Amino acid sequence: MKKKSIENIKLLLLDVDGILTDGRIIYDNNGIESKAFHVRDGHGLKMLQRAGFKVGIITGRESNVVAHRAKELGIEFVYQGAKNKMIPYEEILAKTGLEDSQVAYAGDDLIDLPVLRRVGCSFTVADAVSDIKPYVDYITTLAGGCGAVREICDLLLRQSGQWDEVTSRYF
Repeated sequence: MKKKSIENIKLLLLDVDGILTDGRIIYDNNGIESKAFHVRDGHGLKMLQRAGFKVGIITGRESNVVAHRAKELGIEFVYQGAKNKMIPYEEILAKTGLEDSQVAYAGDDLIDLPVLRRVGCSFTVADAVSDIKPYVDYITTLAGGCGAVREICDLLLRQSGQWDEVTSRYF
């Protein structure tokens, strides 16, 4: 695992199940799906947005819960039901005019590999499928859904030199 420079990253794209959540899908007796999102991940994404980063989601499943959370966080790009994640990835590049080197992606399973191998900087979580770990630049110390996205956001803010400015109101 070679750690790449992340100073030029302008966009963070995320898988959902296993990255923003712990990967479990919970249904109640009526078949209503629920997911648990970590509040620190949400705060990290908001700080990243305040620093001028764009944020997006590319997920293989479709869920109203994801649409609601993305809207709540003001996530600009939301692609659900993406069985081939390269298709929405290419659409996002076309819409933003960004290059691969300006994009970071976090994924945790084999379906994420094509995007992980293409972006300028790739992340996975501590509990990701072991087969993808050799192909990423960074592995978080935390598991998916347990603050791993916040870890990524904090690293991006620090490496871009924006940490002090974005967090100054807290200190």
